[in-house]
Amino acid sequence: MDDDEAIARSLDGDLAAYEALVARYSALAHRTAYMLGAGDEAEDVVQEAFVKAFRHLASFRRDAPFRPWLLRIVANETHNLTRSRGRRAELALRLGATADVAAPDDPEGTAVATDRRTRLLAAVRALPERERQAVVCRYFLQLSEAETAQVLDWPVGTVKSSTHRGLARLREEVGNEFA
Repeated sequence: MDDDEAIARSLDGDLAAYEALVARYSALAHRTAYMLGAGDEAEDVVQEAFVKAFRHLASFRRDAPFRPWLLRIVANETHNLTRSRGRRAELALRLGATADVAAPDDPEGTAVATDRRTRLLAAVRALPERERQAVVCRYFLQLSEAETAQVLDWPVGTVKSSTHRGLARLREEVGNEFA
């Protein structure tokens, strides 16, 4: 069942259809919350986001894609969490899938890859909030500029400029090998 059918069936009271949406997007929503600063509280943020999405499903524009709409709710909930905590949350990224491939019997290659990943994550964590959000959405969550704009509730031009500035800072900090 595709998103449109699941949404239609959910609106008709079919909870199993909404469960299908939750199953389809929960890993992405969790990763989004985690990477945008929810940290260990990402599960709570995601749960609250899915509850809010269900409550407001009737107001969802049926001609729009569901994924960016849901991720915007996740981003807003994450923002609410970090704001209520009163401090800037740590960014923790899971890069297992994007780690450099090194032969298991190549300790030097593994050490270099680990060092590069550590330096990159530290540099991303140090970015100003808006630049960090843009870079995380574009490159770690692999959202398009339009989807990033929708998720963060920013104009596309702001996404472009924040991404550009964030990548420039990363180049300064860790060199051209990453950005």
